[in-house]
Amino acid sequence: MLSQSLRPIYNSMMGVVLLCVSCCAFADNVNHYDNLIQHLQLQYLAEPTAQRAQYLAILQSGSDAEQLEYIENIQQSVALFWRQKQVALAFDTIDGHASVIDKNIALEPAVDDYLGVINYLRKLMWLAETQEWQAIEPGGLLRPGDGHPSIKQISLRLWLLGDANEYLADEVVYLPTLVQSVKRFQSRHGLTPDAVIGPKTLFWLNQTPQQRAILLAKSFVEKTAYLSQLPQPYLLINIPAFDMVLIDNNQVVLSSKVIVGQPARQTPVMTGQISNIIINPTWTVPRQLLRQDILPQIKLNGHYFKDRHFDVFDFDGNRVDKSAQQWQQEAQGRFPYRVVQRPGGDNALGRYKFHFNNDQSIYLHDTPSKALFSKADRDLSSGCVRIEKVQQLADWFANRLVIDKRTWNRLQSNYTQTQWFALSSTLPVHMVYWRAWVDDEHVAQYRDDIYQLAPATPVSLFSHKVQPQAVVQ
Repeated sequence: MLSQSLRPIYNSMMGVVLLCVSCCAFADNVNHYDNLIQHLQLQYLAEPTAQRAQYLAILQSGSDAEQLEYIENIQQSVALFWRQKQVALAFDTIDGHASVIDKNIALEPAVDDYLGVINYLRKLMWLAETQEWQAIEPGGLLRPGDGHPSIKQISLRLWLLGDANEYLADEVVYLPTLVQSVKRFQSRHGLTPDAVIGPKTLFWLNQTPQQRAILLAKSFVEKTAYLSQLPQPYLLINIPAFDMVLIDNNQVVLSSKVIVGQPARQTPVMTGQISNIIINPTWTVPRQLLRQDILPQIKLNGHYFKDRHFDVFDFDGNRVDKSAQQWQQEAQGRFPYRVVQRPGGDNALGRYKFHFNNDQSIYLHDTPSKALFSKADRDLSSGCVRIEKVQQLADWFANRLVIDKRTWNRLQSNYTQTQWFALSSTLPVHMVYWRAWVDDEHVAQYRDDIYQLAPATPVSLFSHKVQPQAVVQ
């Protein structure tokens, strides 16, 4: 049971959704349980429970006797969190030495990015405790050279978040120094680094430190638990990051930009097994896309089928030929035909199609529209995933899994013959939805919720804040 001295603290923490480590614990006190607090806080941010709130209160504010009474239970709880997710653990250390509490209890997941995530969470929770985070509302776009009172607020925020090297306290003009900071901020949020401060940049500037901490912690836990279960090699596509990686022997063999489904035609979160590769694929237009995309084009231009190298078949498999005017007339009605695009440079699937069985007709493929990969927002497809470095991926398959290498090599110079290739084994492909992580350069990355899948972040309460002027020198 908690002592009477701890009950007010415990009860107040039960009334908030987000529990932060007091900045005083970081700045003023050398907390013997600092590492344990960090481990526990990440778990609370990701999956808040009353028990974790209680344990944090004990570690931060309890007496020595109370901490010693609960320490074993707290450590076991932290370790159990990861074990239940089947994540391998590493031994916890304090100042380079094994924990003086229990040298036999492992507390942290054995993954490379854990320390980086912990450090970011620590900083974010310090900001949540010490900084006001009022919404920045300039009332319109801000471009380099503009003057506006909110420039000072933006400069401070970028400095606090680590995107600016200095805080220009008296500056209300959008100067070149701030331009570079804004571009850095935009890049790590998946935005076009154009230095124009518009709605998307403002959205991320106005995300509070605790909202950022929750998103990073939840994403880290989900990612770590998911990856711990995956046999290698595998392909992993992070949908909101518009990114694909090929992992083999714990190494990133290939990284590529991808294009995913638009919000109205989403790429699903799913897992499959790539079983075949098709060189020079034909494209049979799905009925929904035929109605929504192709037939409106036919109504405007009866030569569209001919110009884009489409063949039209009735449902008995007979090819149908009509004049441009007749096709325009047919497009006005039910259109009882199957439409297939021949292989070639303008084929919607490009050079390669990577097939895996699923009930949503999703697959990976090339595209003739290479310029789209230069866009920051790449939720542009009808649900399938287009790969920028498709030739490199195909080469990996050819070297590792394609059975008929002789035919494969012969067709590398042929752009019209369609050929299916069987594989010696399937390759797992995982489509995930992770919106925050710490990258290999130790930079926190965030991405938009392009499909609006995340629930609303609860609002947390903090009993004490200090004004920015009190901490900014």
